[in-house]
Amino acid sequence: MDTNFDIKKPVAIGADHAGFEYKQLLISFLEGKGLLFKDFGTHSTDSADYPDFAHPVAAAVESGDYAFGILLCGSANGVAITANKHRGVRAAICWEQEIAELARKHNDANILCIPARFVTEAVAEELVAIFIATEFEGGRHAARVAKISC
Repeated sequence: MDTNFDIKKPVAIGADHAGFEYKQLLISFLEGKGLLFKDFGTHSTDSADYPDFAHPVAAAVESGDYAFGILLCGSANGVAITANKHRGVRAAICWEQEIAELARKHNDANILCIPARFVTEAVAEELVAIFIATEFEGGRHAARVAKISC
């Protein structure tokens, strides 16, 4: 896998209790790649409400201060639904490599939502690597993305 991690801004990351352990794994992954990040929580496996972490990550990406966001919960549905309430956020649920790649190439997704209960740790790392390294193709896809916001 050819990965280009030449991003200038930090990555925002957050998870509820179901995604906590994978979040910790992905923080180690980001550190290993020399990437800056901010952990928006949760900080344990104690029961937590996913909007409490999805909103701050989405707001960070929405502000333009963060290159991307990574959100995790059991199915990824809750964090994706929450994040997509923010203007300019395009949160994509990804569970395999090709979906992560296409979310970036065709949809200019800026938040990766990982279903922690449905992927392995290795797949989660691969999804992050692909998501960060893949560029938006623009072209015909740019016109489509421009139609997303209300």
